[in-house]
Amino acid sequence: MTEKIILASGSPFRKAMLVNAGIDVEAVPADVDERALEAPLQHSGVSPEDVALVLAEAKATEVSERRPGALVLGCDQTLSLGDEVFHKPADMEGARRHLLALSGKTHQLNSAAVLVRDGKVLWRHVGIASMTMRKLDPGLIGRHLARVGAKALASVGAYQIEGEGIQLFEKIEGDHFTIVGLPLLPLLAELRTLGAIDG
Repeated sequence: MTEKIILASGSPFRKAMLVNAGIDVEAVPADVDERALEAPLQHSGVSPEDVALVLAEAKATEVSERRPGALVLGCDQTLSLGDEVFHKPADMEGARRHLLALSGKTHQLNSAAVLVRDGKVLWRHVGIASMTMRKLDPGLIGRHLARVGAKALASVGAYQIEGEGIQLFEKIEGDHFTIVGLPLLPLLAELRTLGAIDG
């Protein structure tokens, strides 16, 4: 017997990963102000991994309060370059600045997943991927953004490795699922442990 999982997110990528893995999932986007939740954490010494966990837990808990008895999955991803945490760019100029800042450097993607039932946290996990970007010429960045358009605004790094963004990298350490925004293999293991999916 499998249990329906409530995904506290509107991300089509996360939902597709779960559906493709054979999970019965319903997307119920959380109603949380991520930037307001994150603001007090910015100068408190909390790691980017923990920021992702706090946000994922807040989303799962908020949806859990609206869906009694349901197993709710909250997710969040932060991109960190040293101590700096990046957010999705607001516009193409922001995307250009992101890519210029990441050019020639190694950054980290921190993908958090939290399972909650009736407001109680059952499991937390952060998957980490290390991403080394090639040294990019500003002209190449401009041409790349012109080709990919608004897709660049859909990810924290202003790139999508499942598309043309893969050309920006020279080295990637970490699994594909974590990079796209959900540490899927550890999640599936926990769902089996909880008896939510056939194991």
